[in-house]
Amino acid sequence: MKSNYSILLSLLILQYLSLLCVSQDFDFFYFVQQWPASFCDTKKSCCYPKTGKPEADFGIHGLWPNYKDGKYPSNCDPDHPFNQAEISDLIRNMQKEWPSLSCPSSDSVQFWTHEWEKHGTCSESVLDQHSYFETTLNLKEKSNILGALKSAGIVPNGKFYSLEDIKKAIQDAIGYVPWIECNVDTSGNSQLYQIYLCVDTSGSDLIECPVFPRGKCGSEIEFPSF
Repeated sequence: MKSNYSILLSLLILQYLSLLCVSQDFDFFYFVQQWPASFCDTKKSCCYPKTGKPEADFGIHGLWPNYKDGKYPSNCDPDHPFNQAEISDLIRNMQKEWPSLSCPSSDSVQFWTHEWEKHGTCSESVLDQHSYFETTLNLKEKSNILGALKSAGIVPNGKFYSLEDIKKAIQDAIGYVPWIECNVDTSGNSQLYQIYLCVDTSGSDLIECPVFPRGKCGSEIEFPSF
């Protein structure tokens, strides 16, 4: 009996340690938002979702677990696929804040499926599927990137702005340095495309980024209207 108890205790300890290791299997999140006009104003173009043209605001791209060495985990749990029923109460808000602009036009479910299965499953020891999407929506509201830029006189009007001014406006508003990703419009101009912020492993608090992605923008970049 004592031997069986010892075996059971050992198994429980091993299970606990296994779960602990999984929960620590990434170092931080990238929270990524994209400017819709810059997604659309490329040679690839875009398609509005079936709900219609999104608002002129940054849309969520994703919440991505990452390592401090720049690498990241992906597709961590094929046994737990996206289940729309688990986030039914969030759908309306996600259609507004997390729309797909890929062609053909869609209801954005495929986009959310991709984000959960590639990235979300790698943080499910911390955030279950509902918490993952709800947390990301909360981060969008908390960061308010467009509001930060407008307060600094940086507005989406097709004009060019200093990259450093854009970074400073966001840093002044949220307290942390963002990383800016640019792409190129149909005329070859560098434009503001995506904003990366870093978040702690709980998904609750913004932090300074341990590492930035690769890539660079010009010193002056366009902020296209939408």
